[in-house]
Amino acid sequence: MNAAEPSARRVKRLLGRSAWTAGAWLAGLVFFFPVLWMALTAFKQESDAYTTTPQLVFSPTLDQFRAVFASGIGPYLANSALATVLSTLLVLALGVPAAYALSIRSVRKWRDALFFFISTKMLPVVAAIVPIYLAVRDIGALDDIGTLIVLYTAMNLPIAVWMLRSFFLEVPGEVLEAARVDGATQRQEITQVLLPMVAPGIAATALICVIFSWNEFFLALNLTSVRAATMPVFLIGFMTSEGLYWARLAAAATLACLPVLLAGWIAQKQLVRGLSMGAVK
Repeated sequence: MNAAEPSARRVKRLLGRSAWTAGAWLAGLVFFFPVLWMALTAFKQESDAYTTTPQLVFSPTLDQFRAVFASGIGPYLANSALATVLSTLLVLALGVPAAYALSIRSVRKWRDALFFFISTKMLPVVAAIVPIYLAVRDIGALDDIGTLIVLYTAMNLPIAVWMLRSFFLEVPGEVLEAARVDGATQRQEITQVLLPMVAPGIAATALICVIFSWNEFFLALNLTSVRAATMPVFLIGFMTSEGLYWARLAAAATLACLPVLLAGWIAQKQLVRGLSMGAVK
């Protein structure tokens, strides 16, 4: 064999890895560019933001952020945070036992139960908003944060059950059998063996529920007005008959994105581990 052949193969593999790396960075930059442009626009004056030719050189200012805080963003942030956190906790509290029963301790007709869960996502929310609105109105729960918490829980629970079940199925059966042989009760099996092993999957599920709840707009728009309005409802307030306030809207959108971005950044390791569970045997 020619001695140059292994070297040529190494160079070819190196070039292949470099090409994949460059492609991944390029795709990441393409997806990240709108977020970067939004953040840059938030530091512009309206005259610099609303131009046909993009202004790449400008004097940064915090005037738009001051205007957003002066317009009363606090209650909207608090409502979004409360609805998101409590609905996510409820989803996990209900989803973990359901996923356990549908995977480790399979119940009768578990396939029918799984189909029932996912079938609730097949109906567009716009087709259900009228009966939901009438029911909420009749019980006097319009413009109530508790209504959003219940609806967000129902919205995210089917996805959470399916995700958690897939993570539970990746746990080796031998580990659970060894715990039972050692005398572990069902509660100990869940809390001391199962949950620590699927913690990355639970974190990934929780983060997805947080993103869906934080960004939900349709229900919040139709079922709230003042007391329970959330951040997406607050953002449409910048659409006026006079036109859009681009820089101020970008500042408000930047503030709205920060909590989810920070949550994703903090949980990124758990998220990657959770979404890749079972990918490598």
